[in-house]
Amino acid sequence: MPNRLLIIIQMTLITILFSCSVSKPVVSRSGSGLSADAFADKFKDLAVGEMKRTGIPASITLAQAMIESDYGRSSLAHEANNYFGIKCHDNWTGPTIKHNDDKRNECFRKYSKPEESFYDHSDFLKSVPRYKFLFDIGTTDYKAWARGLRKAGYATNPDYANMLIKNIEDNNLWYFDRDYKASSRPSTPAVNVKVPDTVPVIDTSVKQVSPSFSNSAVMARVPRIIENNRIKYIIVKDGETREKLEKDLQLLRWELAKYNELKSDFQIVTGQLLYLQPKRDKAEPGKEYYITAGGDTMYLISQRFGIKLKSLYEMNRMNPDEETQEGRKIWLRSIKPVN
Repeated sequence: MPNRLLIIIQMTLITILFSCSVSKPVVSRSGSGLSADAFADKFKDLAVGEMKRTGIPASITLAQAMIESDYGRSSLAHEANNYFGIKCHDNWTGPTIKHNDDKRNECFRKYSKPEESFYDHSDFLKSVPRYKFLFDIGTTDYKAWARGLRKAGYATNPDYANMLIKNIEDNNLWYFDRDYKASSRPSTPAVNVKVPDTVPVIDTSVKQVSPSFSNSAVMARVPRIIENNRIKYIIVKDGETREKLEKDLQLLRWELAKYNELKSDFQIVTGQLLYLQPKRDKAEPGKEYYITAGGDTMYLISQRFGIKLKSLYEMNRMNPDEETQEGRKIWLRSIKPVN
């Protein structure tokens, strides 16, 4: 028995010593961060501006900032406005901060405001020779950029490229590499949003297109894959079948139903709007609320603005399956005030 007890004690000590020697690094955090949507809204114009200035895709800049700063939660982001984890290196003459990373008390760059971190990130990639080949890649090929950053050694994590790509695709950040135009739009404008005639939306329980839209004119004016609220979607053409769409667009059988919140056995209708990616929790900036018209349903509104139906009900303090009436204000980005 004494020998058995001695063995147990020895094994316990070995386990404790081993766990101390291989403990995982802990990312220190200060305060709460932002959601992915809020982070993108806050820094999108800055990232697009840097893309135009230097050629680095805005999606890559945003994804790196999200991952490196843990959506603004890291102590480096809070204490040093360093959103990209850039260390001092030999040529840095600005303010610094000490932070435990691969080693204790490593030197990191410190900025007076977040914008300086974004500017320096761009200049850092432009000035370091090992990243030079990246700038031969187009700004819309975020996958090649992500793999190139990993190849060039931006991060030691072997899965860094996949992390960036997943972040970009989960949050539709690729949108900012294409048609988005940076603006100085006020943060909370109160507007009554009008939906353009080139984006038909129908209630799938009705086997006809809303009469306010002309399918033949629409089909001639819009491309095959369109974007709304940073989500890709299509308009069903006459004669198309669900099976053909799924084959042509390389979609799994469940995707259209899930993304559009429909029954698994739903049938498509000419003129129908179908999202090819998950809808979002709120409308895009600038579309704060919508005044309902005759024939509107909560599902139709959720499709029109690319908002998950559950989120739309929650924002408007409505019970699930409750319907709206003509002339009602439907909140699209924030929770309806109590009064």
